[in-house]
Amino acid sequence: MKISYNWLKQFINLDWDAEKTGELLTDLGLEVEGIESYQSIKGGLEGVIVGQVLSCTKHPNADKLNVTKVDIGLGDPVQIVCGAPNVASGQKVPVATIGTKLYDKDGNEWTIKKGKIRGEESHGMICAEDELGLGNGHDGIMVLNADVAVGKNVSDIFDIENDHVFEIGLTPNRADAMSHWGTARDLKAGLQQKDRNIELITPSVSNFRVENRLNKIDISVENSDLAPRYCGLTISDIKIAESPSWLQHRLKAIGITPKNNVVDVTNYVLHELGQPLHAFDMQQIEGNKIEVKTLSSGTKFTTLDETERELHQDDLMICDAVKPLCIAGVFGGLNSGVSEKTTSIFLESAYFNPVSIRKTAKRHNLNTDASFRFERGIDPNITEYALKRAALLIQEIAGGNISSEITDLYPKKIEDFQVFLSFENATKLIGEELPQETIKRILASLDIKVNSVTETGIGLTIPSYRNDVQREADVIEEVLRVYGYNNIGFTQKLNASIANIDKFSDHTLQNTISNQLVGQGFNETMTNSLTTANYIDLSEQLDIKNNIEMLNPLSNDLAVLRQSMLFSGLETISYNINRKRTDLKLYEFGKTYHNYTKERIENKHLSLIVSGNNHQESWLERQKNSDFFYIKGIVLSILERLGLNKTQTAPTKNDLFSEGVSLRIGKTNIVDFGIVKKSVLKHFSITQEVLYADFNWDAVIEFAKRNKVKFSEIPKFPEVRRDFALLLDDSIKFEEIHTIAKQTEKQLLKNVNLFDVYQGDNLPKGKKSYAVSFTIQDNKKTLTDKQIDKIMNKLQHNFENKLGAELR
Repeated sequence: MKISYNWLKQFINLDWDAEKTGELLTDLGLEVEGIESYQSIKGGLEGVIVGQVLSCTKHPNADKLNVTKVDIGLGDPVQIVCGAPNVASGQKVPVATIGTKLYDKDGNEWTIKKGKIRGEESHGMICAEDELGLGNGHDGIMVLNADVAVGKNVSDIFDIENDHVFEIGLTPNRADAMSHWGTARDLKAGLQQKDRNIELITPSVSNFRVENRLNKIDISVENSDLAPRYCGLTISDIKIAESPSWLQHRLKAIGITPKNNVVDVTNYVLHELGQPLHAFDMQQIEGNKIEVKTLSSGTKFTTLDETERELHQDDLMICDAVKPLCIAGVFGGLNSGVSEKTTSIFLESAYFNPVSIRKTAKRHNLNTDASFRFERGIDPNITEYALKRAALLIQEIAGGNISSEITDLYPKKIEDFQVFLSFENATKLIGEELPQETIKRILASLDIKVNSVTETGIGLTIPSYRNDVQREADVIEEVLRVYGYNNIGFTQKLNASIANIDKFSDHTLQNTISNQLVGQGFNETMTNSLTTANYIDLSEQLDIKNNIEMLNPLSNDLAVLRQSMLFSGLETISYNINRKRTDLKLYEFGKTYHNYTKERIENKHLSLIVSGNNHQESWLERQKNSDFFYIKGIVLSILERLGLNKTQTAPTKNDLFSEGVSLRIGKTNIVDFGIVKKSVLKHFSITQEVLYADFNWDAVIEFAKRNKVKFSEIPKFPEVRRDFALLLDDSIKFEEIHTIAKQTEKQLLKNVNLFDVYQGDNLPKGKKSYAVSFTIQDNKKTLTDKQIDKIMNKLQHNFENKLGAELR
């Protein structure tokens, strides 16, 4: 939101510089994100001074140029070559001196330099209107009044507006500050805390009167819930023209392009008081009637931007006796607005239901200054006042007569809010006890009326325009922001509380696994739960019927809640790859959402997504792409950390994988992982391999709770390692060796490890060689060679009998 400092000073007589005022506004919660300078004429005519032409002779080398001698009040006259046909001796003219920066109509800068034109020196430029930004004329130079002093700055002659514009990052709850009046109201409260009691200057409407009643409009409101208050009047015999310079300066300063005097007044009052207005051309209103109502779904309506829109049955419309004229509170119609031919207008001022306006604006993808304010809730009690203010301004600059009484339809007044503020609660929330008189003074400065005072607190009436202040906590926040957060002291005492947290709670386990994954080189991501419905087409197992759709989506890409974590992960992968980050290890805790026949379900997931090399480039080690076994190792390390070692392996049924595995406990699927299909990756323009793991986090938590952890002392006695080189059939798996070994020696055999596999020359056909190590340890004593040999003999015997193995 842009706020003009000069405009603000019309309401509050303040002599501070803009920076200091900006700091106070920020302290009050109206955060000033930047302060820009505004000049009605770019450059402010700096370096342009009044000169007098002393002589004017024809250029010796050019028929259309003149050589002039000009007195600019700086000593000797200067020579300037001028091509204007109207230049003559004795004229007072604007002279741009050497070094002066001028701007063309597109805002491009150019500098006046000393030069030679056809052999004659020129020390400046005698300017035309358009060259200075003072008009559009370029038929000749600008001739000033004869009584203007030579050497005077031209900027002192003309009405040049110099202003500072605050860019305020307005939070959605501060609807009361969406105008210069509202900002000045807050500023006044802040100044009172600094012992500067400055009164607000309220625009007067005491001169408002009805000249005649010859142009009455009948107004009806079909649904007062959608339009709780609606006011209007007519103004006849107006003349459409350009607005005066003061009004244009105000609008231009905040980024609004002036159109004509009537439209400019409605925009002016909108930004002055925060009340949107709309002016209708009376010639376009059929039947001398205004009806505020909804129309049937599918009704066609063309708005000011020449776009034909299809109305919804809940869109509130302003209609005449025959046709719709305007989408209420959002956007006007193509042919109902003010034009150069307009001579009479119907002027509307209303309070519309904020929810209804927001839904309509989102439905039609429209965002206007009016809808911005109506959506957040304007002051319902200034509707008539703003109408009178606008009517008087229109009369002032466009002429005309007010030709009807004000029609004000306000069947059910919007009441102020009643709140009780406890002094004890205020102290608890603020963290410091403020004097009661200070609290009451702050509340009074915010137009919050004190109804009653007791020892424990005060009863308050909150003005209806503060729709964000309806609870005791809201009032305390208002007191605190005006008092100043920086004025609240704090102690050196550190308070802490100990919470009884279940070690198997979701949050605790998430932190445990997050720490582990970060240690393994992963980065956490947080992607949007909203996604596009088109991703359903990438998997036959996902059904469009199970989508949960948004009623008012921000865009088609954010229209449904996701059914899979993979697609948002692939969006992140694609985004990073496109920015030359190809080695990626990401994880995310998130939810998927499903709309089943009987219920809607949310499932919690942990997703891992890996692509590219699994470690950074180094001279010590060659780079290696992450592969299936890498993601498998990460998955198993997570399950092992949670004590979930007893899993069964099965082929995955997930059709998003080209190769994949599922790990289960009993009949419950714990995790699916594998290589993502290339056809899926192609949809995201990803050409490198992507590995993905999807944990059923809800099931993981449940099984982690059941897991019983046993603790044992670290053995004091040494372990022994023995190796076998076994010649086996190709069909035999290491898993069979591991099982037989564990069954042979259940107590002392601690570990079985496959450390080499050989297939090739010097081996019989259909055979392979496994090099297997066995770790043996007794926790109570040191093993003897006799015990070790006995165990190894048993292992050899069982491998030979059960697997047909041979020692190499």
